[in-house]
Amino acid sequence: MEYDVVVVGGGPSGATAAEDLARSGLTVALLDRAGRIKPCGGAVPPRMIADFHIPDSQIVAKIQTARMISPTGRHVDIPIENGFVGMVDREHFDEFLRTRAQEAGADRYAGTYTRIDRSGDRPEVVYRDKASGTETRLATKMIIGADGARSNVARDEVPGGDKIPYVIAYHEIIEAPLRTENYDPVRCDVIYDGAISPDFYGWIFPHGGQASVGMGSMVKSVDLKVATAALRETAGLTDCKTIRREGAPIPLKPLDRWDNGRDVVLAGDAAGVVAPSSGEGIYYAMVGGRVAATAVAAKLKTGRIKDLQLARKLFLREHGQVFRVLGAMQNAYYRSDERRERFVSLCHDIDVQKLTFEAYMNKKLVKARPLAHLKIGAKNLAHLSGLVSPLRT
Repeated sequence: MEYDVVVVGGGPSGATAAEDLARSGLTVALLDRAGRIKPCGGAVPPRMIADFHIPDSQIVAKIQTARMISPTGRHVDIPIENGFVGMVDREHFDEFLRTRAQEAGADRYAGTYTRIDRSGDRPEVVYRDKASGTETRLATKMIIGADGARSNVARDEVPGGDKIPYVIAYHEIIEAPLRTENYDPVRCDVIYDGAISPDFYGWIFPHGGQASVGMGSMVKSVDLKVATAALRETAGLTDCKTIRREGAPIPLKPLDRWDNGRDVVLAGDAAGVVAPSSGEGIYYAMVGGRVAATAVAAKLKTGRIKDLQLARKLFLREHGQVFRVLGAMQNAYYRSDERRERFVSLCHDIDVQKLTFEAYMNKKLVKARPLAHLKIGAKNLAHLSGLVSPLRT
């Protein structure tokens, strides 16, 4: 059988692309390394839940407050008004998405991608079958590479695809305690402390009866397991049972090119679509899968190679400005503990709180209150220039 599209990678991005393409009537194969669970805080915005029809059964917790913690231990509790931050467990959420793609008509294959063979009339995706261990082939017209950061498809097919910068993230899923002095099952804690991560942050995210505790860093000398143990000790979570430990790269910026000018388009982490500063990736991965599906479907219909560029263009048209703002914030505030202290101070501002979570829930910059933006800009400049103490808000 020859497929219209083979999707390599069955995470949120690949599963979304496979479902969309199958529902449009195309023949689709979804190839995934079965059994792998990506380390992830699991936060998802209400817009994602609505846009991608995620049932409430997949939301294991609804967060009402975000706590920002500074290097000196000061904290700011930010209430999430008129909404919530949803939490999913990737072990079950990703499989839900893959099953939904299969129910839409995609054929599922379990195995590990090895290469693309172009010796015949059509490209063939070659993979090692998980059950038999034998080399197997899927003939296809088009390929979507959704196989994560440090994507092998990107490395093989897309110029610059092997040069994506990334943070190594690590977390431990633990049995969550009942509410304690330091832990709240409806509050996310974000820890900005160079002792935990010198260039990113640590987190404690409730998942119902479980919690994700982790951190990330680009600094190779950082021992992620030691840093996470310190984070657990500070939060009083050392004695909680550890269910599993996971680590993986998280890309830091979108690639300059998402297609090979022929028959391959990248999606999700493979294309680098993780939000700077926050590291948020699930929503953007699913959007990336959707625009990749749009580009591939257009190319199959028209035969025009330039239609493959639609994936990157559509994504950046809607989310490029948000990524630029978040990238500038990360560059400004994550470079030292003194800057991180100032960032947490800035979070005391009510306008900052409201605009931040309105933007998070709706996935676009809020432009309705120009005076609030002007005020925030002035405070931001004052902190970055050192005109005010980091202990002031």
